[in-house]
Parts: sequence; C-alpha cells; structure tokens
Amino acid sequence: MTRDAPPAESPAFQIPAPCGKTIAIPRIVVDESDAYLRLKEPPALKAYYDANGYVVARAVVPGRLCDSAREAFAAEIKPYRGYIYRQASAVPERNVCSEQGHVLNSILNLQDLSRGAFPRFREASLAVITDESLQRAFAALLGEDAIVVQSMYFDGNPVTWAHQDTYYLDSADLGRMIGAWIALEDIHPAAGRFYVYPGSHLIDMQKNGGDFDIAFNHARYKKLVIDVVRAHGLQCHAPALRKGDVLFWSSKTIHGSLPTIEGRHSRASITTHAIPSSRPFLQYQSREKRLRLQRIAGVSMHCPKDQNRLANRAVLAVETILPGLFHAAKKIAIKLVTR
Repeated sequence: MTRDAPPAESPAFQIPAPCGKTIAIPRIVVDESDAYLRLKEPPALKAYYDANGYVVARAVVPGRLCDSAREAFAAEIKPYRGYIYRQASAVPERNVCSEQGHVLNSILNLQDLSRGAFPRFREASLAVITDESLQRAFAALLGEDAIVVQSMYFDGNPVTWAHQDTYYLDSADLGRMIGAWIALEDIHPAAGRFYVYPGSHLIDMQKNGGDFDIAFNHARYKKLVIDVVRAHGLQCHAPALRKGDVLFWSSKTIHGSLPTIEGRHSRASITTHAIPSSRPFLQYQSREKRLRLQRIAGVSMHCPKDQNRLANRAVLAVETILPGLFHAAKKIAIKLVTR
C-alpha cells in the first residue's frame, strides 16, 4: 500500500520542528477536508495505520469523561505538595509548574496512584483509558485484546525529544506496541502539540545498547534520531486534535511534542501504551519484563508500583529520601541489561 501524505488542513500555524526547520501545522480541524473523518470503520483505520505508522481517530472518548479527568486533576493533583512518579524521570517528584500554573512534569502510570490520596483523579483518568471505544480501537489495530503497560497524564508541555518508543519499551515483537495520545481538550497549535513522522516506522534504527545505550549514551541516540529524519527527508506532522480525539502510533514511529509558543495554553491529555495480550513486554529491546497485572474495568493493566500496596509506598519513601543513590544504581543496572 502506498503511504499517504499528511492530510492538508488549514489555516496553518508556523512553528519550529525538531530538525530545525519551520513547519506549518493546522490550527483547527476542518471537517470538509479532514482525511481522518473518512476512516470510520476499523479496517480503514488499520490500513492507514499500517501504511503511515500512525492514525487519528476522531471523537473516540466521550467529552464528559475528558472533562471529568481534567476537573479531578485540577482538584487533587495541582494542589498536591507531595511526591508522585513522573514520566520523564521515572522517579518521584513534586509538581513543577510553568509561570502560568500548568504542571510540566507529567504523571507516570495513573493506574499506580493511591486511591486514598487521589480518589477522583484515579477513577476519572482510568475511565478514559478503559473506555470501550478506545479499547475497541486498540483491539482493531493489534488484532487482539490489549494489555495497557504504561500511562501518563500531561497538563503543560515538557517538550519531548524525537524518539521511537521501541528504544525504551515494546512488545516482544518489536513494533507491535501501540501508543495512544488522547486529547482531553481542543489542543491549541501553540501549546506544544504532539507530532509524528509518517513512514518512520519502516526504518530500522540502531538498537538500544553499546554506543547507543540509554544509560550512558542517551544523547547519542537522540542525535541519531534527528540524523535519520534528515537523511530520509521525513516530514513532521502535528494533526489538529479536538477533545476526545485519539492519535495512535506504532512503537517504531518517530514522534514527540513541539515547543510551547504561548504558555497560557495547556495541552491536557492522557497517553497510554498497549501491547498484544498474547505477547511478552520488552524493556530496552533486550529485557523481558514481568507484568504485574490487574483487571481494571475489564482491561488488563500493568501496575509496576501500585501505591495501594504498603511495600510500594515504602519504596516511594526511600526513593524520595535518597534519589541520587537510586538513580546511580538504576543506570548501572540498565547498562548491565543493554550491553
């Protein structure tokens, strides 16, 4: 199948891309010309996804669920002064906010949050992830039921470098893990919109390990990704997403988030990664990771640091007190796994 060109939408918004060029991205969804609105049936979604390495599904998650998640975040997470595991560092941190009050360090694994500390937010965010329409879309793209192996909540935009998820985590069949970026509000083009490089899932890149291991050579890997983008002439595409829309992408698709141009705008969203239920979970492209599964609203979810368990709360306390020691030990452990 011939790979589709990114759909043309207008009017355009000018913004810097990871490769250094200025690109034009759509400000809004234009229904009359939007290619994704034609992908109404699962076979059409999957055909587009297979060809391009991503697809946008319109109006998947009900707006009321999106609103509930945002309201609960504002009520329970924003005023919280304690430590929560964060996506970029995977270590516990307090909230880091922008000048406009948006939380910049996104939350890692919503399924691990304490029911006692965050009852509304945990329930509301998991209602989004376990929504039947979203899970049906996952199943259509995977060809079987999904296991959710990771989730995140974004309020402000931390700006994410261009990368492939497979470098960090994947299905044992590399490339079969799928990410889903769920817009909880209409995402403004100046808010640090999610981007993909269509067709990049077909490019085999250097694997995690050796001179490109994550522990000591992460910067070299980041440079490699940009070099690949330039060498192959890949085009950055940041679709306009409305509340309830979902962008699905392959673990081998290069993606990230664009810079925030206007800090007053939030980019409230939930990201989740899922693997086929029949396949193991792989970390750093070399280590099969044991899943700690729980069944939540009919969906199997990996809960690696469930804060509703006393032992995990004790680990959180120690990590909070001795973060440097934990970070050093983790780097050494990763190096041993990926060498």
